Amino acid sequence: MKNYWVQSNQNIYVAAHRGWSEKYPENTMEAFRAAAEIGVDQIEIDVRITKDGELVIIHDATVDRTTDGSGKVNEKTLSEIKALDAGIKKGEEFRGYRIPTLIEFMEFVKDLPDMTVDFELKEYPVEGNEEIAYSVCDRVMKIIDEYGYTDRCVVNTFNARLHEYIHIKYGKKYRQHVYYPPAYLGDYEIDPYSYAYCCCMFRSIEKDYAWMKNRGVQPWAGASVKDAETVDQAIKDGAELITCNNPDEILRLLRERGRHA
Repeated sequence: MKNYWVQSNQNIYVAAHRGWSEKYPENTMEAFRAAAEIGVDQIEIDVRITKDGELVIIHDATVDRTTDGSGKVNEKTLSEIKALDAGIKKGEEFRGYRIPTLIEFMEFVKDLPDMTVDFELKEYPVEGNEEIAYSVCDRVMKIIDEYGYTDRCVVNTFNARLHEYIHIKYGKKYRQHVYYPPAYLGDYEIDPYSYAYCCCMFRSIEKDYAWMKNRGVQPWAGASVKDAETVDQAIKDGAELITCNNPDEILRLLRERGRHA
């Protein structure tokens, strides 16, 4: 079986945050395709559910910020979601871009032989939403399996209870991507760093990265990395992957420094 996870501080992976989101409308197929074309190692996406139970890729709970519409994602049907323009807020040249479904994305990445994916689950098991959150989680896992991405993905969420659900139900089957400091995860009963594969470090302190590495958890740098100064800091800290909005620039900088294959 192929090992897709050969990143290290000497070979730092680059993940396109919501696709190539600096240049293209975030979480659109165009942003994903553009990121893949320049050679990123990973694409990060956000998954939500519509009123009629379809899984779509959008970050916010509402469509207001990224489309020409308004209202909550979970109060709109897929046809209503698909009628929205997901590009015009970024610029006139992007008019007509649409919010993709999870299946549309999977149909795209299935043909990329080396691509890994970071699936962020945006439905949280807060009071009144527990059944939906766990159902969406299970459906995403099933789709990951069906498309053969079980060994090529990480799964993340900012909700520790959902991480614990995955850990208890699925064990080590899926690589879990958590956050540090732990306050970003909310309340938890199980130490998140006891089952995590990787951790996005929201605090750039070298000793924190070393502590995480010593726990057996890969330290990853988040989307605040955007230029030479922050790339050099991430390298110094010990980052093994950088999630970024401008993957073209981050790839260039890492290659100049001999830190990307």
